[in-house]
Amino acid sequence: MLRWLLGVALWARAAAFYLPGLAPVSFCEPGKDQVPDCKSTIELFVNRLDSVESVLPYEYTAFDLCSEKTLKRPSENLGQVLFGERIEPSPYKFEFKKPATCQKVCTRTYNTNDPSDKVKLDFLKKGMLLNYQHHWIVDNMPVTWCYDVEDGQKFCNPGFPIGCFVTEAGRPKDACVVNSNFNEKDAFYIFNHVDITIHYHIVEHEQLGARLVAAKIEPKSYEHPNEDSPVCSGGPKFLKSKHTGVFEIPYTYSVNFVEDKNIRWASRWDYILESMPHTNIQWFSIMNSLVIVLFLSGMVAMIMLRTLHKDIARYNQMDSVEDAQEEFGWKLVHGDVFRPPRKGMLLSVFLGSGTQIFIMTFVTLFFACLGFLSPANRGALMTCAVVLWVLLGTPAGYVAARLYKSFGGEKWKTNVLLTAFLCPGVVFADFFVMNLILWGEGSSAAMPFGTLVAILALWFCISVPLTFLGAYFGFKKTGIEHPVRTNQIPRQVPEQSFYTKPLPGIVMGGILPFGCIFIQLFFILNSIWSHQMYYMFGFLFLVFIILVITCSEATILLCYFHLCAEDYHWQWRSFLTSGFTAHHPVLRIHHDHGAHLFLIYRYGDLSFEDLAVLLEADAS
Repeated sequence: MLRWLLGVALWARAAAFYLPGLAPVSFCEPGKDQVPDCKSTIELFVNRLDSVESVLPYEYTAFDLCSEKTLKRPSENLGQVLFGERIEPSPYKFEFKKPATCQKVCTRTYNTNDPSDKVKLDFLKKGMLLNYQHHWIVDNMPVTWCYDVEDGQKFCNPGFPIGCFVTEAGRPKDACVVNSNFNEKDAFYIFNHVDITIHYHIVEHEQLGARLVAAKIEPKSYEHPNEDSPVCSGGPKFLKSKHTGVFEIPYTYSVNFVEDKNIRWASRWDYILESMPHTNIQWFSIMNSLVIVLFLSGMVAMIMLRTLHKDIARYNQMDSVEDAQEEFGWKLVHGDVFRPPRKGMLLSVFLGSGTQIFIMTFVTLFFACLGFLSPANRGALMTCAVVLWVLLGTPAGYVAARLYKSFGGEKWKTNVLLTAFLCPGVVFADFFVMNLILWGEGSSAAMPFGTLVAILALWFCISVPLTFLGAYFGFKKTGIEHPVRTNQIPRQVPEQSFYTKPLPGIVMGGILPFGCIFIQLFFILNSIWSHQMYYMFGFLFLVFIILVITCSEATILLCYFHLCAEDYHWQWRSFLTSGFTAHHPVLRIHHDHGAHLFLIYRYGDLSFEDLAVLLEADAS
């Protein structure tokens, strides 16, 4: 097995250049000897604009920036659409190794007396107040803005702002702090010029031309007094918050090419990932968490082994039949322990859906560890997860039917239908309601109608039939035979102590497994809300395995304590003990998401002057 896994990993490493969407592209100088499949024009694509201060992303054209409407936008996979990515062509096009200085792209003119122009200009101001970021793509690689941070380190952000704001008190916000010339009070500074530096590596021995290994950008602001022949020098371009009349914004760019012999194409993402602020502290934190979890797992296993060994040895040392009849501890409930639980139908449905999600998560993380779902392969992670979930309907139906039959259930049609529609239906209903809100706000994160139809088709045409197939085999097999008979009359459960009552036991059982994932969970949520890339799937997979082990051990331990306390209602409590581990991250996600929605509804209908005041108060 180990050799097989090693062989798969080596094959993935060797064939990484030929994975879909990851094949290298060669570039050559125009007019010279062309290598086969070698391009001379470098196209720049634009993606959605987002902000850490708002949950709503918007398409590139929503801010009335320079756009290219004649070219067809590239196709996007299901994962990209679900993540809200909207990649479009742009008017920024360069010839390889042909520098350009202060090239004009377009000019946007606004007249505040025109209602439509005033709406566009106000929306652009709100975008600068909320620090919305561009996301540009060159050769399937993000264009990064690298700047110095604390301790002389350099942070490379895969995005750059459209502008920034200086308050009435003269305090610069966000990107305005990087330039001392941004000193005009109560003004918006627009980054209408970009200096683009493209780094390339020449493949000398293989005669394949050059390959792009980095694309860096530096946003700047220039007044451009002469728009027909712009000169990228002089003071910055700013807009007073109470400006009236006509206002023009000329957009320009400069591009330069630098040969880099040190960076190879296969490692061109490393400088982005290594510069992320959490990378340096994450290694120690994760290793510390793993050591703690391994210690707790060993402690739980030791308690279980010692306790059970003592009980079994105690029963083996009984000398007489009279002593054997004096049962105590968990043997008192042997005639009720396999009694069908209350709401057994619902429990079997939840366990079937949980099996489907568990296998999907395991396989997705396994492929991510092999490098198939790297950030360079856009949307692959979500696409893989959705496709796996759809194809894993058979295990869900089988587990649900098998357990429901062991509970003595006879309503097999209801069981199959609930397994196929209950949990997915709740998730889809929640997804659809949030999608309606995003549609109403005009966000790019709203799913198109065609995507919703495609998701429903995958659900009804593939997942549901596979669930029925799994349920057929589950009901066809004989039921699970229990080692002891169940008494006809249920035994009365005595008064329970505090820690063996249902709610305290469930809460205590969920805290221990949560301790092994909170560090990874912090970085995952930080990557989601801060629009950063998460790439440490190896550690995540290891933490996932340890989480499963810890949940199992904690559930077994608490179940043993409950049985010793003569409480034989263990099925639901065992399910909820591990399930309560998800209670903390769910609360955190809803808290953050609710805060973002609160910002949307609080600021949605305000003018940009009131928005600036409120954001100033929130920052302080």
